[in-house]
Amino acid sequence: MFEPIGILMRWLHLASVATLIGGMIYGWLVMVPATAGLTKESRDAFTRTAANLFRPLVFGAIGGLLVSGAYNLATNPGHHARYYILLSIKLMLALHVFAVGIVVVTKNPAHRGRLLAGGAISGLLIILISAYLRRTF
Repeated sequence: MFEPIGILMRWLHLASVATLIGGMIYGWLVMVPATAGLTKESRDAFTRTAANLFRPLVFGAIGGLLVSGAYNLATNPGHHARYYILLSIKLMLALHVFAVGIVVVTKNPAHRGRLLAGGAISGLLIILISAYLRRTF
């Protein structure tokens, strides 16, 4: 049966994950090393501009993940305890990714690279857990 809302919510979830985690991976592995040779003033100005451009994408992705995640959870009830344990771990990691995303785009932390690395690694773990849950349940 064709379920347009379910397809839209799945697309929204995947697009939001790609935007948020992909942006963190890019920031960690490309932007941070690329700005390492700049003066502190130049680096701060550049990262502030990049953060301002990434901010609406971060907040949009967080909103998309909350809406589509709630929909997915509400429409797929009745799993085993192991599913809910792994889902809880996944949600705690997601809160970490959300917090890192908000801090990185609203402040100008000196340890931006470390924050992006932690957020990206947490995001990749979320994707791994999601793949396992999708395949197993």
